[in-house]
Amino acid sequence: MHKILILLAAGATLLSANAFAVERGELLASSCMSCHGPGGKSKGAIPSLAGLEKAYFVKSMQDFKSGARPASVMHRHSKGYTDAEYALMGEYFSKLK
Repeated sequence: MHKILILLAAGATLLSANAFAVERGELLASSCMSCHGPGGKSKGAIPSLAGLEKAYFVKSMQDFKSGARPASVMHRHSKGYTDAEYALMGEYFSKLK
């Protein structure tokens, strides 16, 4: 019985940690919405972020940060985040359709 309770508690902890990561990713990504559109779906010349693969999003942000990828304002925006935060945002955007 104790093993079952421990497994249930561990599962609840993992679910809580995952929910926190999703919420944090959404919160971080909210700053992108003013340019990239509500829900990451741009209706203009700025690219949509919704549905991008997580790895592509992370690599793009890293390239903006290093200057390897040309951009107008993304160099400045990308410098405000860590790789871990890029991953959280990339996970969030990858789940949007």
